[in-house]
Amino acid sequence: MTLDRPAAKADSAPSASALKPAAPAPAPLVLLPLDERPVNVQLPADVAAIAGTTLHLPPSVLLPDFRTPGDAAGLGQWLRTTLTELSGETAAPVDALVSLDMLCYGGLIASRTSADDLPSVIGRLEELKTIHERCPGVNVDAVGLVMRASSNSASVEEPDYWHLHGHELHVLGGSIHRYLDESEIPPLSELTRVPAEVVADFERRRLRNHIVNLHSLDLAESGVLRTLAITADDTAEFSAGSAEQTWLRHWMRALPSGRSVHMYPGADEVGATLVARSLTARHGITPRIHIECAHPEALQRVPPYENQPLTASIDRQLGIVGAVRADDVEGAGKVGAEVPAADAILVVHGPEDGRQDLASAAPLTSDERAAAETGALIQRLLAEGHHVALADVRYPNGADPLLGDWLIEHGLLLELEAYSAWNTAGNTLGSVLSLLVAGVVGRATGTLDERARRVALVRRLLDDFAYQGVIRRRRFEELFRLDSRPLTPERALHAEDVIGADLQTTLQSWGPTGVDLVRTALPWKRAFEVGLELTAQQ
Repeated sequence: MTLDRPAAKADSAPSASALKPAAPAPAPLVLLPLDERPVNVQLPADVAAIAGTTLHLPPSVLLPDFRTPGDAAGLGQWLRTTLTELSGETAAPVDALVSLDMLCYGGLIASRTSADDLPSVIGRLEELKTIHERCPGVNVDAVGLVMRASSNSASVEEPDYWHLHGHELHVLGGSIHRYLDESEIPPLSELTRVPAEVVADFERRRLRNHIVNLHSLDLAESGVLRTLAITADDTAEFSAGSAEQTWLRHWMRALPSGRSVHMYPGADEVGATLVARSLTARHGITPRIHIECAHPEALQRVPPYENQPLTASIDRQLGIVGAVRADDVEGAGKVGAEVPAADAILVVHGPEDGRQDLASAAPLTSDERAAAETGALIQRLLAEGHHVALADVRYPNGADPLLGDWLIEHGLLLELEAYSAWNTAGNTLGSVLSLLVAGVVGRATGTLDERARRVALVRRLLDDFAYQGVIRRRRFEELFRLDSRPLTPERALHAEDVIGADLQTTLQSWGPTGVDLVRTALPWKRAFEVGLELTAQQ
């Protein structure tokens, strides 16, 4: 089965990438990830590998281990030392891609649970100033998160009191947000029954996080940061996170450099998007991506766990990876007419008009017609010779199994250029666009690693479609017993064996893929995510 194809011929102007001369072998990238999970470590490495680029990551001993924070001080020192060494070894600029949550707290969970005081946290953030002063050949691209207030009542990733008060704290944030433009607001005791000391603890954590994000705007304005993204983790139209974005947006509009700051829904995909942005920036390439959707009205919906229409998220995710809509290029055709000259096409399987979530074991109401129409669209575009990627955001936390089955039945699953269908729409969009853009850059510069691209495609298909969309739901009660707590080591090993066997069977059923599944792991000993070690066949 063909896993690659030449770009479509076009009578219009050459693509943006075709206008750029081939570049020399790229300098390495350095990533301080959001945490140690595969989507934050392996996915960015896959993106870099597709374009033939080396990605440097911290040693595992410095990274967090689930609820145990990473060594924030050690990570800052590792970052400075590594950048100093690399910048002295290469004449090309070295790009540092930094998660502020890792640098300041030691990881994502630590940003919500640590007791670190504000002066300590800001002191770690100031490490970026030191790097800027001592490593003049280094570009720093950074991302900070607007802290979430999860609507569930599980303490797995939150402060210990979350199982008692989590949902109420989520509701409180939305209630206060609704009074944002009001001069009067009811007393706190009328808005929530959560004890005042718990409210104070949680809100002080939010305040600490907000001050870090404000300080990052100052670092961007002073030139310490080349790129700054502030993304929102699991939010809603009315929520504490959405209110904080309003305040941040004010400063983004007031500061001269603030308009270049990126703010949008997302979290775990940010490492991958920063890698993709570095690739496009260093080669001076602006990939032109055409967006297609079998049901255009779905692009206007606000996906679950987000606070803006899907089409706005697409534009912001294109912006952070350094790409543009092909339709927006001067002389391009209109959406719904002929496909404009583009480096690649992203097909979006839009969100349903409902709130189903594949992370639960509840029965799924699927739409065979919607899946078939998206599949037929992909089939047509592939037949025309385009590089086609699929962003399946039909449901949160996994792929639409009917669409995956349709693509298998028609022999198209492995014909995709890139694929993603996990967690929120923002996570999916950022991931697939990063993989897609890396391929565009690799082809333009002659550094494309086809084996790496194939491995990345199969990894996401096995994870997002086979595991999250099918196996997890089928095995959920058997392996995880509807328990939100992490598994014991013995139960985790058993679950890994069962899931690994299921994934091996699935992989073999797809026919020749050129990829072997070596190992399956549950990095946080829970059902939500899986780690897959893959190798390309010789």
